[in-house]
Amino acid sequence: MSKDNAKIDSTGLRRQLTEAHSLLDGKQGVSPEKRREVLSARARALAESRHEERQEVLSVLAFQVGGERYAVRIEHVDHVIEARGIASLPGAPRHVLGALVSRSRVVPVLDLRQLLGLEGGGMSDLSKVVVVEADDSEEGFGLAAESVEGRKELPKAELSQPPPGPFLFLTPDRLTVLDLEQLGGPSATRPEGE
Repeated sequence: MSKDNAKIDSTGLRRQLTEAHSLLDGKQGVSPEKRREVLSARARALAESRHEERQEVLSVLAFQVGGERYAVRIEHVDHVIEARGIASLPGAPRHVLGALVSRSRVVPVLDLRQLLGLEGGGMSDLSKVVVVEADDSEEGFGLAAESVEGRKELPKAELSQPPPGPFLFLTPDRLTVLDLEQLGGPSATRPEGE
């Protein structure tokens, strides 16, 4: 007789099968000790899950301009487009680079380097435009950027007060969240020195 044809304990298998059916049918109860053990483990798991702190986060779109990192709250972002085709606007303030057509509308594009007094190169350094809409305005405008980092989830507990200016928050890794209301958009007037 080969090992494959070894004797099978049919009585033992039948007993295990009967016990399994009894447990599934609810005919056989679980011992009080086992019940306490299972309930205690469940209670510990529930207690641990309640103690987990759910961090509140601020969702932003991060980008770079003038060698600095900035972000706008994600609910203000309409879309991001290439900076090609920006037409100059004669007589516009220095902080308005020009305008471009986006989704069948004309969008003025702001130069944050001029608005915030940043160092920066020329127009060729600005490859993206983040089209945003402020809370108090239905008209959107664009923010010229050198590059877009993408969406970030910032834990609110780590945000600190920013320096004076059109800023909401500052993160430990020096990402500054812009306040679009204070930024003012394309129609905002700037002091003569800026």
